[in-house]
Parts: sequence; structure tokens; C-alpha cells
Amino acid sequence: MSKDRSDIAVHHRPEQHCFEAIVEGQRAVADYRLSGQVVQMTHTEVPAALEGRGIAAALVVAALNWIEQEGLKLDPLCSYVRGYLARHPQWQHLVA
Repeated sequence: MSKDRSDIAVHHRPEQHCFEAIVEGQRAVADYRLSGQVVQMTHTEVPAALEGRGIAAALVVAALNWIEQEGLKLDPLCSYVRGYLARHPQWQHLVA
């Protein structure tokens, strides 16, 4: 990752069931479904022009922080989220 993700503004859009970042006018998103007390992370997408800048990681971290704060559990259906969890085991306690 070539860019620190702390400067990426991520917004939770609960009405759209996603976390979103607008970077250089382009939308990156991490989608989820809420099933009871379990958040199913279903899809993460970053425009090709923005890949490799830590945007997907910023989206996932925002989602994980929200899940933890709300006392929810995670079902990582998205392959990116599963990979992120494998690289950052400190979040494993959230997995349902």
C-alpha cells in the first residue's frame, strides 16, 4: 500500500447498506447485509484507477469498527474481507 489510509474519508450509509469513500470523484464501496446480529460483508469494490492506495482496507476497517461498536458479529462473504482478516488477525473475534 503506497498511501496511508488515515486521510481517506469513509462514510457509513446504513440506508444503502454500505460503507463508501469518494476519492478523486470516484466511488469505492463495501456492501453488507444485516441478518439479525450478523453483518454479512458481501462485496468490496474500488475503481481500477484507485487500486493499491489502501481504500478497500479503509472501507473494511470502518465496517469492522462499526461492527465492534454495535456489538455485532461478522460473516465475511467477500473474498477481500476474508483476505483482510487473514492478514489482520486482531479482528478475528468479530467473526460469527
